Amino acid sequence: MPGDPSYEALSLRDLCNAGADVLPAEADQPLPTRGRVELRGLPFLIGTDDKQGDCFLVPSEAVSLDIGKQARHVVVAHRLLAPTKPAGHGLGTAVAEYVFHLANGTSHTVSIRERFEIQIVQPEWGRFPFLAVSDTLDHKMDRFEGRWDRAGQRLAEHSLGWPKDFFLWRWENPDPDIALERFEIRPTEHRILVAGVTLSTLDEHPFVRTPARPVRLTVTDSTAQPKTGVLELDVDRGVATYPQAVADGGERIGWGTPSPEGASPAYASVAALPSATVRVSHDGTELGAVRWSDVERDGHASTDRVRVELVDPGRNWVHVTVLDDATGKPVPCRVHFRSPAGVPYQPHGHHQHVNQNLGSWHQDVGGDVRLGETTYAYIDGTCQGWLPRGDVLVDIARGFEYEPLGQTVRVEPGQRDLTLRLRRNVDLASTGWYSGDSHVHFLSTAGAQLEQLGEDLRVVNLLQAQWGALFTNTEDFRGKPAVIDGGGYFTYVGQENRQHVLGHLVMWGMKRPVMPWSSDGPDEANLGGALDTTLSDWADRVHAEGGTVVAAHFPNPNGEPAVLITTGRADAVETLAGSPDGLAEYYRYLNSGYRLPLVGGTDKMSNWVPVGLYRTYAQLDADEELTYEGWCRAVRRGRTFVSGGPLLSFTVDGKAIGDTIELAGPGTVTAEASVTSVFPLRSLELVCNGEVVAQASEVGAQELSLSEQVRIDGSAWLAVRAFGVDNHLDEWARPVFAHTSPVFVACGGPWAMADPEGLHYIRTLVQGAREYVRHTAVRRDDILTTHHHGEPDHLAWLERPFAEALEALDRRR
Repeated sequence: MPGDPSYEALSLRDLCNAGADVLPAEADQPLPTRGRVELRGLPFLIGTDDKQGDCFLVPSEAVSLDIGKQARHVVVAHRLLAPTKPAGHGLGTAVAEYVFHLANGTSHTVSIRERFEIQIVQPEWGRFPFLAVSDTLDHKMDRFEGRWDRAGQRLAEHSLGWPKDFFLWRWENPDPDIALERFEIRPTEHRILVAGVTLSTLDEHPFVRTPARPVRLTVTDSTAQPKTGVLELDVDRGVATYPQAVADGGERIGWGTPSPEGASPAYASVAALPSATVRVSHDGTELGAVRWSDVERDGHASTDRVRVELVDPGRNWVHVTVLDDATGKPVPCRVHFRSPAGVPYQPHGHHQHVNQNLGSWHQDVGGDVRLGETTYAYIDGTCQGWLPRGDVLVDIARGFEYEPLGQTVRVEPGQRDLTLRLRRNVDLASTGWYSGDSHVHFLSTAGAQLEQLGEDLRVVNLLQAQWGALFTNTEDFRGKPAVIDGGGYFTYVGQENRQHVLGHLVMWGMKRPVMPWSSDGPDEANLGGALDTTLSDWADRVHAEGGTVVAAHFPNPNGEPAVLITTGRADAVETLAGSPDGLAEYYRYLNSGYRLPLVGGTDKMSNWVPVGLYRTYAQLDADEELTYEGWCRAVRRGRTFVSGGPLLSFTVDGKAIGDTIELAGPGTVTAEASVTSVFPLRSLELVCNGEVVAQASEVGAQELSLSEQVRIDGSAWLAVRAFGVDNHLDEWARPVFAHTSPVFVACGGPWAMADPEGLHYIRTLVQGAREYVRHTAVRRDDILTTHHHGEPDHLAWLERPFAEALEALDRRR
């Protein structure tokens, strides 16, 4: 699209008397571009077209530029060459007069003052001029790449247009119908530099004075429809945010929207002069360009391939309160608001899209979580910020026991308050069941508390950990729970200690850090690290303080967990996703005679997974007050079920999860199970010794139940599991899934199972892990090393728990 002729750059060729050497020496500052340039999208002529000779005017006496043309605005690119006084104390000092002589004989004199109409180009931070603007526009940072040292700053997305060479100042002609005869510059003793003068006949302020407005971008030509990547949006006389693809269908109220397959439609925000050109591109190829004045005038503008539509109904600053429908009190939750056009309007202090929907590993970004294309903000029950006038789509959730809220509300002009209500479906705490996340990383304690309240999660185990040279949550460790909300919610900073072959260990309730945190090199320990310890040693030290040991994301890494289980060092095993491989491994240990509680956690390491998406429900004794220690004790007793949404109830002959039923001999037991879920279900299954023996199925149901008589001919275990229709929209696309710990059935004596194939498999694992310790792992020289355990023979110390495991397996023959 051709440039607008209503801006005209004047030549100062006959007045220029200085070259680039007049500029102050500034480190790493390139010289100004000469010739025809654009500053803030406006045309200027710096020096001459041929870029020869002097290029600046540094007046020592009054000079005039003959014009003889009509002009509504005159824009001057200039700078102060040196401050009038040190440290900015020359504020308001007159450094020149600009006199505008009109054709009717009148003139208008303007005093050019330091820090008002003019300033030095590299001012101290926070000392930009009041009446002039930088020669560069504010701008977007690189969207997908950049320097390492700006990684944190990249989250800001946008940067201030810091002056490069000049400041631009505008004079408005009070009589625009009368020609401007000449422009006179009268200097004082202070040195200024004038680089260019541009005229405008347009009835628009040459600097953007209107705020950004949301637009929707649509590629209308199917042959040009981009299936990958993102659209690009550029404005020559203004600014635009990154275009963000708009989700199209598949919404799951409270739990996200699938990410769109293509880059169009998208939304962005634009602040521009009416004369600005808005260009839409994809992968560097322009798809179309429209005039911003056309968009503002008609509400839209199109080319043969692109449509740019203004979707700005106006906005109100609204105070939102979300109430618990039963108590009438504000309830912590997570919220998302957007217009019908797909433009999000999140609470102030939160992100529309966390990190532009890129990964956010090890970044605790503002109490937000992303599920698919939807970013939610965690709030304490109240929030405030802009909402669009008219219809607003509300999307709110709080864990699995509240009905997600999805509704359209109306925001009228002048409205300043909005009250919403969230309804609890289930209250498992009233029956002694309390939820917790076994495995959370990178949040601060305060951040974990905000998010766990928003997810109605009673316990969060926030884990210190090591990734090479990175140690996380070191400053959060207290050796005791952080208690919130009068004692109903607990955050405990524990540890995940890690070794890439032998395994990872989650440790709860530690009174002091267990070191070394990781061992034997990356990804866990330092580059070139050695095997300094075992998971068994970590477990022993945690147990010595009354803590709880969990085999993390069971079964992988699959080495020493076999030792932990066979020697009784593992109090529970953890599932993060209910994978078939993990369940097969879990069932193998149960069939081999190991009573293992099952716990659930998220292994949260980014904003793309909410705390408690997989959670552990643990049942305390009747009338037992919830404490962190009591919750861990209930886990160790096996009174747990894992939930990724479905909420399970399960008894066998009236006995609860974790109990043991004693039969005098072979017989029959009655299993009763039910499930309720905020997500559509597929099936509820009863598992006995790893085999499904009964199920209830109905695709799309939100409640299922079954009752089954199960024949028992020897010691057995029974558990219940449920599957949903869909996967979650977190970073791992985890299934909607739930699973109980077992109810055990002893038949004709104490409960005992010993599957020969399973025991052989476990023995092989123990032996293989010992072979890794003996022959593969890096070890320090005993002569050069005093080990943390104090024993002189490090290899013998490392091998001891493996020998204990093999002896324990021998006793099961």
